[in-house]
Amino acid sequence: MNLTRRNVLGCALAGGCTLALPSIVQAQAGAAHVMVVGGGFGGATAARYLRRHAPQVRVTLVEPAQRFVTCPFSNLYLAGLRSWDSLGHGYDGLRAAGVNVVHARAEDVDAASRTLRLSGGQVLSWDRLVLSPGVDMRWNALEGYDEAASQRAPHAWKAGAQTRLLHRQLQAMPDGGSFVMVIPDNPFRCPPGPYERAAMVAHYFKQHKPRSKIVLLDAKDNFSKKALFLQGWKAAYGDMIEWAGLSDDGQVTRVDAAALEVETAFGTRHKASVLNVIPPQKAGFIAERAGVTDASGWVPVQAESFESRQVAGIFVLGDATIAAPMPKSGFAANTQGKAAAAAIAADLLGSERPVASYANTCYSLIAPDYGISVAGVYRTQGGQLIEVPGSGGVSPLEGTATFRAAEARYGEAWYAAISADIWGA
Repeated sequence: MNLTRRNVLGCALAGGCTLALPSIVQAQAGAAHVMVVGGGFGGATAARYLRRHAPQVRVTLVEPAQRFVTCPFSNLYLAGLRSWDSLGHGYDGLRAAGVNVVHARAEDVDAASRTLRLSGGQVLSWDRLVLSPGVDMRWNALEGYDEAASQRAPHAWKAGAQTRLLHRQLQAMPDGGSFVMVIPDNPFRCPPGPYERAAMVAHYFKQHKPRSKIVLLDAKDNFSKKALFLQGWKAAYGDMIEWAGLSDDGQVTRVDAAALEVETAFGTRHKASVLNVIPPQKAGFIAERAGVTDASGWVPVQAESFESRQVAGIFVLGDATIAAPMPKSGFAANTQGKAAAAAIAADLLGSERPVASYANTCYSLIAPDYGISVAGVYRTQGGQLIEVPGSGGVSPLEGTATFRAAEARYGEAWYAAISADIWGA
């Protein structure tokens, strides 16, 4: 490291630089405390990789759940292809890696004093803060759809009680009934998720309620892997799935959860036996409390490290961020967590931040032996994220049955590998 008087003075004035002689840097790093809020794909990854890059740094993970239930693969639970327990991951692997795991809810952030207040009243200090808060629903952004309405018409867009409620409703639905799903405009968590869910519900209906119908009411005309989904739905389920986009009066403007009915922009009403409303979303509430959201409700971040553009020392990962062209996905959050951990470790150890690169692969299941995927590789350019030209892409429309079956297996392997990478189980 090349230190000059000007460098040292500039760092001192900036108030957070760790440039110093090696022994002092090590001492500073050893005293540093990084707090991570959220034990999902982004937060748990960041905690694990911080310990790997800088084992002398204290890392505390704050997560209220004893076991994290993943949204990825929760659609397979609805289909009867996955058990509920198979979606849950505990934190013993992170504890074994030296992460201090605290099961509490993060209630408030004071960026000036660098403190975090927990649900039990405890106030903890941090030198760097990582937030991976996921999403919250924008209640009442869709007329008639508030938190109470979600108990009749679940969104099931946070894996947990809502997912199990939707599962029970599907099981109780009579054969010949209709499953109506309301799909929001972008951005929202897991862009291909609603369309995979339609396929998985269709798989369940085909086995147990073959006279039933699925109606998808969408606030947009295009969606991730659209051609592949339309092709796969037809091949696996015939005419069971009906999709209406914005141009076909698919935009829902009002929800009557008590009547299990929705109304579209042109006044068309749809009655459901089971109603699944996925509302507009925003960053999880702790991001707003930390002052890192903008007027959109999402978090602008620096492409090189996912440090907040608004509050220095706070890094934000995953679905809560504005990171296009990267999608809001578990794989994306995992790679963002690794990049942020490397940047934080470099800061605390007084070394240069590595050049960040990111990737995403999203597998979707249409039937047990029918998988499709989309992938992308991303880098920074001029302070922005861009997709690397020629990288990634989607499954070919002309894929053979053997190819589709292989992609279904790849999806299973991806889930097992990323779960082991993050939670160690």
